Amino acid sequence: MSRLVKKSPSLCTDLPLDNSDICTKLSLLRQLLKSCFGPTGRLKQVHNNIGGHVLTTSSSSVLLPAISSSHSFINLIKTSILNHVSRFSDCGLFAGILCLSLIEQAKQSGLSCSVAIRLNKHFLGLCTGYLQQEDCGCKVKLDFCSSHKLITLACSIISSKPACVLTESEALHISKLAVQAFLLTVPCNCPGEVRLGKTVTISVEGHPVLNSAVFPGLLVDASDVSGVDKSKNLRLNPLRMVLFSASLAGDLSEFGDGIIDVHPGVDTDLQILDQLLVLVKQVVEDEVKLFVCQKVIHPVVLQHLKSRGVIVIERLGIPLMEPLTQLTGAQPVATLHTTIPAKAYGEVRDLSIIHFGSRTMLQLHPCGESSICTVILCHRNETMLSELKAVFQKTEHVLRLTLREPSALLGGGCTETHLAAYVRHKSMQEVPETSSALGCSQTELLLGMGGFCRSLESVAAALEHDGGNSLMDLTHAHHWTHPADVMKEHVDESLGLCGCGLMEGSPDHRWTYLKTNYPQFSPAPLSRDPAVQPRVLDSFTAKFNALQVAVETANLALDVHYLIQDMN
Repeated sequence: MSRLVKKSPSLCTDLPLDNSDICTKLSLLRQLLKSCFGPTGRLKQVHNNIGGHVLTTSSSSVLLPAISSSHSFINLIKTSILNHVSRFSDCGLFAGILCLSLIEQAKQSGLSCSVAIRLNKHFLGLCTGYLQQEDCGCKVKLDFCSSHKLITLACSIISSKPACVLTESEALHISKLAVQAFLLTVPCNCPGEVRLGKTVTISVEGHPVLNSAVFPGLLVDASDVSGVDKSKNLRLNPLRMVLFSASLAGDLSEFGDGIIDVHPGVDTDLQILDQLLVLVKQVVEDEVKLFVCQKVIHPVVLQHLKSRGVIVIERLGIPLMEPLTQLTGAQPVATLHTTIPAKAYGEVRDLSIIHFGSRTMLQLHPCGESSICTVILCHRNETMLSELKAVFQKTEHVLRLTLREPSALLGGGCTETHLAAYVRHKSMQEVPETSSALGCSQTELLLGMGGFCRSLESVAAALEHDGGNSLMDLTHAHHWTHPADVMKEHVDESLGLCGCGLMEGSPDHRWTYLKTNYPQFSPAPLSRDPAVQPRVLDSFTAKFNALQVAVETANLALDVHYLIQDMN
């Protein structure tokens, strides 16, 4: 009998934001996320204390799951950010830095938590309302008749991940592939309900990045393709194919767990093999030219199929099952103990062999229009390739989000500074009315506004990692940086383009350093010259949601008064 132990009482911590240990860890987490932010962000190596695989990354989707904390308060913020990243694939670092900055500003302002929460909600409403306006000064419409802005958006995401270690030409090449793959997955002539296709990503280590390529259709590994060149059956068009999800190895795994009664003297292996050969006979009679199995195929069955001119692919794997059914129209056959129905067969237009380094793959071409494509990504080593694959998949997801909202936001910190200037101007115009409506004093409103705007500006300032200074022009409220060794009187000469690339420095502009006091002004819209295009864009949908997540998570953290921890 086990020894009975008296149950320990739960540990109750009141006002967690007054706990110095929690505040220190929040500050450390904020510094960690800020140091990863942007194209020049610093890389982090993650490993456990007993060795094992080492991760090199600056992505929030990789970094945050690797950070463990005993404080549920820290985990609450981390989980909220990861939930956003899992849904939108981008702006995780933005959400984390803004959230933690809002918490820190609320603490420093001396405002009560309830007042800070109400004010944050109000300022969030100003931001979201402005971003949804047609004349929003930091929003750019995406035109699907031209791929230029889509490539800029893709390149902005890929370039922001320094662990990919890409040159400018390599980043542009991968960005074009991402846009090409995205467009191939969008059906052109699809009556009724539109269903987006899939992009299958294959990694090839040790080859130059510029060797990466996009192939329409589906590429599958094929160890033996000698039959493809020799088969006369491939002259038929289209080619009938069959797809099995059940194992054809001749074992009993299909029956699952349980007891099987076997009569004495019966050879179960031989009986199953006979059943498999009956299946092969039907397949050949039905003029199947391509035989695909998710799992293993018995060697005798393989030989029989190949001897009759059937192309065989085994060990396809689960990830390729859905794109293959979408491309061919085949229905996976889940058993070998019944006749294959005619509707289960699919079709491919043609097969071709692709040699890529040491890998030999079979390219399956669809009969009609298909929204399936395959991307082969190459890089010099495993670490860089792993990060590149993750970033490429996220970029493709972000591009898909543009179908929901065909807009982008100015990147390089310009959206953050523009929003900060807008919120400051809008709030200063209606101080008495707003403070009365929110049930706070005018002083509290101004304190909350200052903290909210400084939090937005701190996100823009986090893009600078080399000791330079971050500025904002007092006309359009765009973000600028200049080296630390430049004297203030020579600022105009050191500023080239703003963060997003739409504006060029001019002696006529007035400047202010970020996170300092400056007179409120209404950010003037830029007169858009079609010849001048932004160089850095952010996903509208991802950043819009990240802004909401950051403020709501900060408010949730400010609203927590007790932590109850079970000590048993």
